Amino acid sequence: MAMERQTTIGAFVLGGIVLALGAIVFFGNFRLFSPTRRAAIVFQGSVSGLSVGAPVTFRGVRVGAVDSITIQFDARTQTAFIPVTLQLDPGRVRVTRDAQDRDFNIDLDSLIQRGLRAELNTQSFVTGQSEINLDFDPSSAAVLHPDITQLTEIPTRASTIERVTQQISQLPLRELADNADAALKSIRTLSDKLDTSLPALIDSLKATSDGSSHAIDAATKAITDLQGRLDTTLGHFSQLAIDANQTLTQRSADLHTLLVSTNQTVQQTHETLNDLRSLTSNRGEARANIEATLRDLAASAASLRGFASDVEHNPQLLLTGRRQ
Repeated sequence: MAMERQTTIGAFVLGGIVLALGAIVFFGNFRLFSPTRRAAIVFQGSVSGLSVGAPVTFRGVRVGAVDSITIQFDARTQTAFIPVTLQLDPGRVRVTRDAQDRDFNIDLDSLIQRGLRAELNTQSFVTGQSEINLDFDPSSAAVLHPDITQLTEIPTRASTIERVTQQISQLPLRELADNADAALKSIRTLSDKLDTSLPALIDSLKATSDGSSHAIDAATKAITDLQGRLDTTLGHFSQLAIDANQTLTQRSADLHTLLVSTNQTVQQTHETLNDLRSLTSNRGEARANIEATLRDLAASAASLRGFASDVEHNPQLLLTGRRQ
C-alpha cells in the first residue's frame, strides 16, 4: 500500500511538471526546439505599461517578446537610457524566393538599413499595457547607441501617441488660454451691452415695423385707386382709338375723291402749261399773230398820238378835219 501511494504521488508530481512545462512552452516566451534571435531597443522616454513578456509585433503579427528591461544612466551626459532586450522568432517569418531560386537569409542588420524601426504602442487603454511594434520607415533617422548595448540595436521612432503628445506640448497653450479668456471677456461685455441696448432696439424696430405697416397699407390703397384710374384712362384711350378708326374710315372716301380731283387739276394745269409753252414759242403761229397785232396797235397808237397833238394845236380840226 505504501508503495502504491508513493507511486501515485510520483505520478501526480510528474504530471504536474509535464503540465507546467507545457504551459511554459505554449503560453510562455521559451522556444525549446526553435532558435531565437536577440536584439535590443534603447528608449530615452517613458516605457510606461511595458513589461517583460510583452509581445513584439510586426504590423500586428507577433514575432517575439520582451526579454528584459533595464535602466542605464550616463553620468557624463546626465541622461538616462532604458535598453529593452527582445527575443525574436525568425521561424514566424517566411521569405519568398526570387525567380532564380536563390536562398535568402533574414539578416537583421540589412533590415535595419532598409528602414526597420521599433515603436512603443499602447496594447490596451483599459489595462494600460504596452507592446513593441516593428515596421519599415526609411524616412525615420536611425539613431543608435553603441555604448549602451552590445546586441544588434533596432532604432526607434516616435509612436503616433508620442507624436501627438509632442505636437500638443509644442502648442502655445498659455497664449491660447489667455486669448480664450480675453475672448470670453469680450463676449461677456458684448452680452452686457446687448442686454442694455436690445430692449430699446426692439422697441425701435417695433415702431419702425408699425410705421412700415401703415406705409404699406397707404401704398396699397393708393395703388388700388391708381389702378382704377388707369383702367378708366385705358378705357377712354380705347374708345378714342375706336372713334379715330371710324373717323378715318369715313374720311377715307373724301380723301380718295380729293386725291382724284387733285390729280385731274394737276393734269389740266399741265395741259395749260403746254398751251402757254406753245404760245410763247419763237416758231409758234399764235405768237406771230400776236406780234403783228401788237405792231398794228403800236402804229395806231402813234397815229392817235399825232392826231391828238394836232387837235391840241388846232381844235378846229375836230370840225373841219385835217386838210390834205
